[in-house]
Order: sequence, then structure tokens, then C-alpha cells
Amino acid sequence: MIKNIPVAEPDLSGNEMKYITDCVQSSWISSKGEYIELFEKGFARFVGTKYAVSTSNGTTALHLALHALGIGKNDEVIVPDLTFIATANTVIYTGAKPVVVDVERNTWNIDPTDIIKKITKRTKAIIVVHLYGHPANMEKIEEIAQKYHLLIIEDAAEAHGAEIRMKNIESGIKNREYIWKKVGSIGKVGCFSFYGNKIITCGEGGMVTTNDEMLVKKMKILRDHGQTPNRRYFHEVIGFNYRMTNVQAAIGLAQLERINQFIEKKRQIAFKYSSQLKKIKGITVPPSENWAKSVFWMYSLLIDKPFPLNRDQVMQLFEKHGIETRPFFIPLHKMPPYKRNNIYPI
Repeated sequence: MIKNIPVAEPDLSGNEMKYITDCVQSSWISSKGEYIELFEKGFARFVGTKYAVSTSNGTTALHLALHALGIGKNDEVIVPDLTFIATANTVIYTGAKPVVVDVERNTWNIDPTDIIKKITKRTKAIIVVHLYGHPANMEKIEEIAQKYHLLIIEDAAEAHGAEIRMKNIESGIKNREYIWKKVGSIGKVGCFSFYGNKIITCGEGGMVTTNDEMLVKKMKILRDHGQTPNRRYFHEVIGFNYRMTNVQAAIGLAQLERINQFIEKKRQIAFKYSSQLKKIKGITVPPSENWAKSVFWMYSLLIDKPFPLNRDQVMQLFEKHGIETRPFFIPLHKMPPYKRNNIYPI
């Protein structure tokens, strides 16, 4: 049966075509052009960081950040069990080992208590995934990271615009014990995806956000084959081809202009669903903690007894009515490469 309500569908009704046409007419369609800088600066302002570095997709954003931060052989990086597999795979790409940590029942995000249990002398970083648009408990995770001198990488691929209430440590702001901060502005770096089903999209694309100027310079060299910026074809390090195109950035900029509308619409839909579904026994609606502002990237449910149908039966029923659904991510420990933490080599 043809599905008439897809899980996700991009809204390209803004200035996307105008900006793409401008790219084509200017002939700047590859990895140089004004839209790349405009998109990077605009996204940094939106997230609340000083800098943003665009990449070809969300996976390369994670890998670029990890590599630039010096993660490598003999290092361990803590990752949540419930996430898209790219989170763990990018750790493998660096030569380091992903250490899988359980998630909290109330947020579906990485469990700070279990993080502490998995820290060793080799642990260098924690990748925090803000799953399905709901932020992880960053206050507790920051405390752990500071105590054990660990880097925090925020995987915010699904959480553009999500916010967390944090203790205010900024000087000069009176009478504000807590402030709201967007995900991607809290850890050392934040990594985002602009795949076609994300809150804003470039078709494919990614972004790394940070306040570290030296790290930005390093990532810009690494994403361009390791080429020295002021000396063409001289490659001072081994780099990657992780550049975003001007056309992708043009689409992204147009999407960014309406990101708050997209987020507000998702929140309205989620509120409407939850207000009805939470009354049904056996159905658990998405997390919505009072210290967080979720963006509900994918409205996700847990189904259990005494609800009369199981997950697959519910999905089949939706399909009969032309409504597309999909299951949760499969936990990493159930994937062949990550079973029993026995990591397969590439």
C-alpha cells in the first residue's frame, strides 16, 4: 500500500530554490562559495557558539571532531547503547575503542551512573547523544567529565534547537541562577546532521559547533585533505574530503531561516499526541523532563502490557491506514560488531 503519511518529509517551501538558483547562476556549486560561510555563521549564532564548521554529513562531523581532538589508538570513548550506529562507528574510524553504556529509563539517554562504572585509565571522551530530540542530563555528565578530565562530544544530530536548563556560571548576569542553553553549545564540540529527515536539511550535510578557535582551524585543514590554507596543494597532515558544497549550504541557510517554525510545529504535534496517548495503559509517551526542552525529532512510543497489541502489530495496523512507522534504533550491544564489546576490526 502506498503510504500517504511518511515518517518525515522536508519542507522546501522557503528560499531554497532562490538560493540554489543563485548558486547555479554564479557557477559556485562545489566546496567554495558565500553560502558556506553564511550557513556556518548563522548556525553558530543559532546554537550559541562562536564557531561552526560545515561537513559533508553528520557522520563525518563526528569523525572530524574526534580526530581533531586527538582521539586515537589505545583510547576509549564512552557511547550510549541506544543510538544510531554511526556514533560508535566513528570512534572505530579513529582507532579508538567505543565503550557501550546503558541508558536511563526516563530520558532514553546515556546514564550518568553507568558512565562512572565504565571509566578507565584509557577513557578520553564521552559522546553524549540527545536521542530523538530530548537532551541528555548534561549537568551530571559535565560534573563527571570535569572530575575525570574527559572531553564531551555532543551528538546532536537529532536535536537541533533542543535546550537544557543549566546552572549559570557566566559572570555579569545577576539574579539568574539557571539559564537555558542549546545542545551543541555545552560540550567541547557539538555535532549535527542535515540528512533529509532531520529538523533542517541539506539533503546531506553536517556541522561541528565549538568555542575553540584553534580546534576550528585544525578541523578546516583536516576536512580539506590536510591542505595548508595559504599554500595550495601542500598537505601538512593526512586529512579527509569532508567538505560541504555551496549548494548544500544554500539549502541549509534557507532551512535555518525557518528552523524555529519547524521546531514549534513539532512541539505542537507532540503535545497533541501525548495529551491523548498518555491516558492509555501500556503506552509510554516520549520523555519531557522539566529541565529540558525537547524538539521531538521523531515522536516515539514504548508499547508494553497491558496494551493488547505488541509493537509490530501496531506498526502493521498503521501501515494499513497509510501511516509509515519505524522501530527504535537497535541497541549497539545487539549488533554483530559490538556484541559483548568484542569490536570487529574494519
